[in-house]
Amino acid sequence: MLTIRQSLAARVSDAISRVTGSDDNPAHVIYATKPQFGDYQANGVMAIAKQMKTNPRQLAEQVVAELDHGELIERAEVAGPGFINLFISNAYLERSASEALAAPEKLIVPATDPQTVVIDYSSPNLAKEMHVGHLRGTIIGDAITRVMQALGHRVIRQNHVGDWGTQFGMLIAHMEELQEQGESLSTELSNLEIFYRKAKQRFDEEADFADKARAYVVRLQQGDSHVLSIWQRFIEESLKHCEEVYGLLGVLLERKDLCAESFYNKELADIVDALDEKGLLTESEGAQCVFLDEFKGKDDKPLPAIIRKRDGGFLYASTDLAAVRYRCQELHADRILYVVDARQSLHFQQVFAIARAADFAPQDCSLEHIAYGTMMGEDGKPFKTRSGDTVKLKDLLEEANRRAEALISERDSDIDARERAEIARVVGISSVKYSDLSKNRNSDYIFDWSSMLSFDGNTAPYMLYAYARISSILRRREGEPSDNNRISVKETEERALLMKTLQFPEVVQAVGRDCLPNQLCNYLYELAGSFMRFYENCPILKADDEIRDSRLALARLTAETLHQGLDLLGIRTLERM
Repeated sequence: MLTIRQSLAARVSDAISRVTGSDDNPAHVIYATKPQFGDYQANGVMAIAKQMKTNPRQLAEQVVAELDHGELIERAEVAGPGFINLFISNAYLERSASEALAAPEKLIVPATDPQTVVIDYSSPNLAKEMHVGHLRGTIIGDAITRVMQALGHRVIRQNHVGDWGTQFGMLIAHMEELQEQGESLSTELSNLEIFYRKAKQRFDEEADFADKARAYVVRLQQGDSHVLSIWQRFIEESLKHCEEVYGLLGVLLERKDLCAESFYNKELADIVDALDEKGLLTESEGAQCVFLDEFKGKDDKPLPAIIRKRDGGFLYASTDLAAVRYRCQELHADRILYVVDARQSLHFQQVFAIARAADFAPQDCSLEHIAYGTMMGEDGKPFKTRSGDTVKLKDLLEEANRRAEALISERDSDIDARERAEIARVVGISSVKYSDLSKNRNSDYIFDWSSMLSFDGNTAPYMLYAYARISSILRRREGEPSDNNRISVKETEERALLMKTLQFPEVVQAVGRDCLPNQLCNYLYELAGSFMRFYENCPILKADDEIRDSRLALARLTAETLHQGLDLLGIRTLERM
């Protein structure tokens, strides 16, 4: 099964092959920028003509003459120096729409070559509660996961939480002393941020406590059963905090997706040995490092990737190399995506390069850093509270719900309290998520309550309202909603809306390829706008029976597309707002 774009590319490529006698010139098909240029345009003929030293327009005309139209193509025209404008037939659009209505799962076209895709995302540090810095990695990773699964890939989620390292020594020491004093750990750990600050303050100010904490780190690394039991208690409480946030966000991560830093601890010494056997390790100031020629500093000196510190401790690079090896050799990944802050770009470049050099990752396994920018406050600095503290993610989401409920109350005071609270919860969480996902992940963005909760523009409230409005139209149909799946396009706005809905699988494939959820947000916004133009110009319920049923079917198809698209972003739809 192919998308419209894939089908066009295949047909134009075949025509080019027949004209040129070569299979080395596949067609490049794009969306037409204006209706007079068709629905799609095929480019590439001019480049082929240059290679063949022939007239590009004449070559394009030959390609059009050889083009197999079938039911798909209404007509093809040569434009300019050699562009090919492609117009899709209404019959094809109508048949495809009917098939999609009869089997909505056909709105997404599966990948022709499904892969095993490992996605490393969220990955909070369990020493503290999740804060706003974890929002982007969690929801971007979740959206990409949903898209990959919808495309038929075998997706393995990996929540590489930080549950190991020096800071856990001080936390364990503080926990044990509280237990000895008979304190309730459940009460003490109810606010992890305060617990962490108390432990850190003691570590900084009390020499005996700091020595005790360091001793606990050694015992933890050596597998001391008593220390491990205390550590496990802290980890369990920390994970409960994370799971509460995941529940609020509605993301897919579960306990079974955990693959923490501690999981790789037993492999780290072997990683060092493997790098040494490959001749990659160099001792520098007592530390074991890898120097690769492609990584140099401003002074043109090689930059080290430190694998093991002078004191024998391991770093993130060691653990990440162990993770790459595990994911390639044990999980048999074809593609590994790391949804991590853009500030870690150099780290991942080095880890990926070392993994290749050490044969931890085969050349045919794609290692990709899915980088994202920082969420900024209105002052242009990383988002903080007024006192300068890091904002807890749970607090941010609860604030979103409060603001959304106030907004819903202003717009419709007749909604009963229970329904209003439910609508507000969906609108509040969706607004935070959609505002983030609609931005290009590579950029920083300004967090702004007023814009994200607006019912105008490319926002969650607008998208949710667009879906709810279509649902309302379908409910207002006298009697039972029609099960008619036949769509017949007569008006310009009908055709434009139908074409837009049938481009949905192409956008989903693009997100799967580029890992840019904002492409899907932009598409859904355009789809909603296309429906509004259709609704304003093409009466639905007041039309004659045959036209009414066709337009109701088109409205149902639009609603289904919006629903599936928002679901891929991890956003629930509402039947009423």
